[in-house]
Amino acid sequence: MTREELRLLLEDVRQGRLEVDAAIEKLRTLPYEDLGFAKVDHHRALRKGFPEVVFCQGKTTGQVVEIVRRLCGNNRTVLATRAGREVYEAVRAVFPDAVYSELARTIVVYRGERPQPKGNVLVMSAGTADLPVAEEAAVTAEVMGNHVRRCYDVGVAGIHRLLDKLDLIRWAHVIIVVAGMEGALASVVAGLAEQPVIAVPTSIGYGASFHGLAALLTMLNSCASGIGVVNIDNGFGAAALATAITRLMAGPE
Repeated sequence: MTREELRLLLEDVRQGRLEVDAAIEKLRTLPYEDLGFAKVDHHRALRKGFPEVVFCQGKTTGQVVEIVRRLCGNNRTVLATRAGREVYEAVRAVFPDAVYSELARTIVVYRGERPQPKGNVLVMSAGTADLPVAEEAAVTAEVMGNHVRRCYDVGVAGIHRLLDKLDLIRWAHVIIVVAGMEGALASVVAGLAEQPVIAVPTSIGYGASFHGLAALLTMLNSCASGIGVVNIDNGFGAAALATAITRLMAGPE
């Protein structure tokens, strides 16, 4: 349940358009609904400003479809991450308007009014191989209500490509930097930008990158100020953090 849904429900009770018992029935699944295999958090939108996001990896197709079905009630937009095409086809059978990004591995079922954009989020990637993680961050930031721009393949191996994009850096309120290999791009961007930089290490790289550990350690040890680091390949987490920042800029709802 979102803030707006709860506000309308209480207003209906106050105006006599809805009986108290009927309102109680609508609130029955708060704060969560137990499906046996999952406890769907219907209270998260009230706490966090966006409904629970479905992490599809490790879940069966049937479990994902049922969770999405329960979350989509009451005109609520739902985002699912780490979703393969088979999962998408099953969701689309129930929600024909579901939108799939094969690159980001995300499914979005839009319901209700789109949120008013809260701020400007720039998503940057060091290389093309980092795009799946970068796109997960970009799609998530868009769905959560931000103006999003993309600036891809601007890694330090060709630093002139980055320096040509200083106008984009100045446009952003928050910058998400996605990089594998040694992960140096986040430090360079943070040295150029006054905005918060959220660094996302990826598991892209040769053997000594240790599946993203090298990039993670580089980002954690950066001498540039203003960097926060999320887990390896966690584009969603970076976008959620960026949205928490832009939501504060927009003020209380």
